[in-house]
Amino acid sequence: DLVHRVFVFPQTTDNSYVLVKAKPEEPLQNFTVCLRSYTDLGRPYSLFSYATKGQDNEILLFKPKPSEYRFYVGGKFVSFVVPLGIAESEHVCASWESATGIVGFWFNGKPWPRKGLQKGYVVGAEAAIVLGQQQNTFRGSFDAQQSFVGEISSVYMWDSGISTSEVQEAMYNSPYATPIFGWRNFPYEAVGEVYLK
Repeated sequence: DLVHRVFVFPQTTDNSYVLVKAKPEEPLQNFTVCLRSYTDLGRPYSLFSYATKGQDNEILLFKPKPSEYRFYVGGKFVSFVVPLGIAESEHVCASWESATGIVGFWFNGKPWPRKGLQKGYVVGAEAAIVLGQQQNTFRGSFDAQQSFVGEISSVYMWDSGISTSEVQEAMYNSPYATPIFGWRNFPYEAVGEVYLK
C-alpha cells in the first residue's frame, strides 16, 4: 500500500525507472490508466510506457511539452492540450475502447473532449510496464532526454472504461472498481536511482 508515498526520480538518466510487476492476463479491448505527476521539466518525457515485443508504444502516456499530453495506443497517438501548471501536481487519466476507438482524457478530474484512435485494435497482454522512461524496445533502449525527473504517484490501470466520478475517486486513492494494479496494492521493482518517499 503506497498511499501517502511517491516515487522520486531525482535526475535525468537512461537507466532509472520503475518496473510494474503486474500486467493484464488477457489482451485488452478496453483499458484506463491514471497517475499523478509533479515536475518542472520543460523538455519531453515519458510517464507510463507499456510495451510488447511487437510494439514498443503499445500504450504510452508521453508529454512532449508542458502544455500537451500524447496518448498512444498501438503506436498511434492523439494529443490533448492542457493549461500550463503553476508549480502543482497534475493528475491525468486516459481510457480507450476498441469497439469505437473512443479515447477519454481527464486532467485534474475534469473530462476533456473525447477523440478517436485505433478502432478495432487489441492491446497485447505480454507486456513490460515502465514508469519514468519510454521503452524504445521491449524493456530497453531508454533515452535520457525522454526520462522523467520529479515525482509520480497514484498509478492505476483497469481493463475497462471509467466514469468521471471514478476518475475523481482514483485521484484520492479510493477507487471503486478493482484495478489490474493500483496504488493501494502496487507490485513494483525500482531500478537505478528511483526512491520511494
